[in-house]
Amino acid sequence: MEDPAIQEATASDRLTLEEEYENQESWRASHDKLTFIICQPITPPPSNSVPILAGEVDAPEKMIGDVNFFLYPYDDDDDDTPGLCVGEVDIMIADTQDRGKGIGKAAVVAFLHYIFRNLDSVLAEYAQARDGDGSHQKLKMLMVKIKADNAQSIALFRGLGFTQEGDVNYFGEVKLVLREFGNITATIPDGYIELRYASDH
Repeated sequence: MEDPAIQEATASDRLTLEEEYENQESWRASHDKLTFIICQPITPPPSNSVPILAGEVDAPEKMIGDVNFFLYPYDDDDDDTPGLCVGEVDIMIADTQDRGKGIGKAAVVAFLHYIFRNLDSVLAEYAQARDGDGSHQKLKMLMVKIKADNAQSIALFRGLGFTQEGDVNYFGEVKLVLREFGNITATIPDGYIELRYASDH
């Protein structure tokens, strides 16, 4: 995260290596965050019977960016239904040469499909960590916050059915939301496959 443009695009601060390790460890252990690293395509095409090996297809030189999902309570004075939460999505493609090729859209579509395939367990883990009793949680909506001048990212999420809510905020961002999930849950992305991940650690 040395690139100032990436820091600005992701609203991130420059961290020391030790701080970066601590940050990554907290993300791994957190029950209200889900993050996947986006890597270059696997060649030859993967098989369900062969696990993905850590350090090979996800080696540093093959990493392109990341896609993230954050859960937090839904807060609306007009709806006090208990157990509602918001899922915020964000994506970062680090290198400009990897942008504009459809990688971001493919990653977001596959990521959202994964989330909805596993939504019950994702929400159960969030509820257990938040309330300690595993109380039921329901996803009210998906949301993204995007810099108002990031036309490509805005177009990506609009194309998935997200609509803008409100005006540009103090930080120069627009908020887009998705409340109806039918199109996402009903369509399996082209080439979508979930693979096992094997690590020695």
